[in-house]
Amino acid sequence: MNKRIFAIASCVAVVSLSGCALITDRIELQYNQQHGVLKIPSASSVSVNVQVADQRQDKSKVSSKKNGYGMEMAPILATEDVAVTVRRAIEQELRARGFPLSSDAALVQIAADLTRFYNDHKIGFFSGDAVADLDMSVIVKSKKGDLLYSRRVVAQGTEPNTQLASGENAKLALNRALENGMKFLFEDQAFLSALMGDSL
Repeated sequence: MNKRIFAIASCVAVVSLSGCALITDRIELQYNQQHGVLKIPSASSVSVNVQVADQRQDKSKVSSKKNGYGMEMAPILATEDVAVTVRRAIEQELRARGFPLSSDAALVQIAADLTRFYNDHKIGFFSGDAVADLDMSVIVKSKKGDLLYSRRVVAQGTEPNTQLASGENAKLALNRALENGMKFLFEDQAFLSALMGDSL
């Protein structure tokens, strides 16, 4: 009897985690700005240009669905170029701190190379986790081309205890990874000081 219950439970877990594993999902990633951000004195005098390059090995998707056995199935795609999504997140945090954005003749340029932005569905017996990773290098240069700042930003976001290896759960994890990456970057005083360098 116990073996039969175990077999039924196994089947339920496999089916529930698989979902519509053969159908491609398209997700709209969203960035939520940090709370309690204050304007930086004199930031309004420093114009900033932001460029993000997508250097990921596989640019075609941001995740994959999986069946109950952990096998990758249909791709999960972002509706917007992820480089644009990351750039907008950086720009949103800059504006919140009082920095004006400029495409021409900016005093400071931020250049980021995105090497990973991907969610991996971790399959468990009764539930799984959606685990997303963000990895990018960020440099800040002055208008003259002097290097003011350089750092690698690595962050992770998780949607725990998932029942489906779906696009929606991947979206939640990816959004959190992006939010954690921006928190890591903008809490770095060396980064903010580099942005203010040409205004001092």
